[in-house]
Amino acid sequence: MESGKELSGTLMLAVFTAVLGSFQYGYSLGVINAPQKIIETHYGRVLNVLPNESLLLNGTEARVLHPSVTMYWSLSVSIFSIGGMVSSFLVGWVGDSLGRIKGMFTVNILAVVGGLLMGLAKMGPAHILVIAGRAVMGFYCGLSSGLVPMYIGEIAPTAYRGALGTLHQLAIVTGILISQVIGLDFLLGNDIMWPVLLGLSGAPSILQSVLLLICPESPRYLYIKLGKEEEAKKTLKRFKGEYDTTKDIAEMQKEKEEAMKESKVSLLQLIRSPSYRQPLFVALMLHLSQQFSGVNAIFYYSTAIFTTAGVGQPVYATIGVGVINTILTMVSVLIVDKAGRRNLFLIGLAGMCLCAIMMTVGLVLLSTYSWMSYISMTAIFLFVSFFEIGPGPIPWFIVAELFSQGPRPAALALAGCCNWTSNFIIGMCFPYIEALCGSYVFIIFAVMLFGFTLFTYFRVPETKGKTFEEISSEFRRRRHAPPSGPKTATELELLERSTDA
Repeated sequence: MESGKELSGTLMLAVFTAVLGSFQYGYSLGVINAPQKIIETHYGRVLNVLPNESLLLNGTEARVLHPSVTMYWSLSVSIFSIGGMVSSFLVGWVGDSLGRIKGMFTVNILAVVGGLLMGLAKMGPAHILVIAGRAVMGFYCGLSSGLVPMYIGEIAPTAYRGALGTLHQLAIVTGILISQVIGLDFLLGNDIMWPVLLGLSGAPSILQSVLLLICPESPRYLYIKLGKEEEAKKTLKRFKGEYDTTKDIAEMQKEKEEAMKESKVSLLQLIRSPSYRQPLFVALMLHLSQQFSGVNAIFYYSTAIFTTAGVGQPVYATIGVGVINTILTMVSVLIVDKAGRRNLFLIGLAGMCLCAIMMTVGLVLLSTYSWMSYISMTAIFLFVSFFEIGPGPIPWFIVAELFSQGPRPAALALAGCCNWTSNFIIGMCFPYIEALCGSYVFIIFAVMLFGFTLFTYFRVPETKGKTFEEISSEFRRRRHAPPSGPKTATELELLERSTDA
């Protein structure tokens, strides 16, 4: 879509509306951390396992929780990821059967229901209502985290595809930051207001639902999936103003012909087909590198490190990390279409690897040199900065660039499930790994980051400014396809179908 006005008001409104779903995802990720002790106390009260409530809140022995409270709290946190893992498989079906706009509109029902369940937690068995609300919200976020990049990837002009795709991650980190700020004790993170804090998880869905009513459907979906050429032309003009749509329609016609050849691709076909193997392997490895980089473990461990460093209010230092998170994602939005996806990913992974080593040195020598705690603090801030430059935002939108219309929904679903599953594994396993390895825990992440850096250098193609056909050619070149012969022709045709758009 190179003709016409590239960044119109309608396009920006549509992207803003879509990433409200990403904002809800980020808010839901971060909101559960700040009020942990208060919610645990309330669970204990409801379950009648708090013989002395004041001890739980103030004494050192207080934090030895009753096993049932620990179980319900762990479930309240982890059920969110389980909901996302399950629903991520439905992204393709929802996106294709309802469309991108109606799909996002419909799943907002889940966000409202989840928000209400948590917001009304004090009116019933709080632990049950919070767990149910978190499960429903996770189910919503699994769908939203697939539908949003799908929609933005299809409506974004090639020149701005990276920047607009990165807005998904920017909205996520902004949601995390907002949840950290309003989760402070004097705002909503207290014994009276915590249900409101959790219930607000579903609030942005109301605004998004209103705005979706005036957002155009994806022209690619209208033309390629539904065959509505006139509607696609009208939508293109809504996005880009009055202009000759011939070039864009011709491009989509070519994509449609390829999509008709390859037909709808199921998850099983996607996994089995040799023609999709390379782009799928790259897509999944990028998502694995995002989660197994250790960034969630850093957030998990940051408060303890800040406490050791003598920070009086470690929660504010953690919010500081959130602020850097957001600022660096903004930087990524500005430079991703200039510097390129591959370069930023490499810089991010390599930088995180060095920071993980720096963190380990700081932790190991902390007992010998007290000033080493500041080395660890610096490493945390730099680690998060490198993450948001590349590994944070890029996996979410690059999957849509690596696949054409036929396999794209299935690829996004599989990549999303991979991301959610990895997130769940890190969340569940890190405390045990940390207990086993102690100060050396981040060496594990440093080794993994080094491996991911090598993989990115040798196997990940640059997609900046390239059409889907050019990306397909890059994979053909990497497979060293022979130049002639009937077998070669078949392989080339399959490859063109896999990534040509």
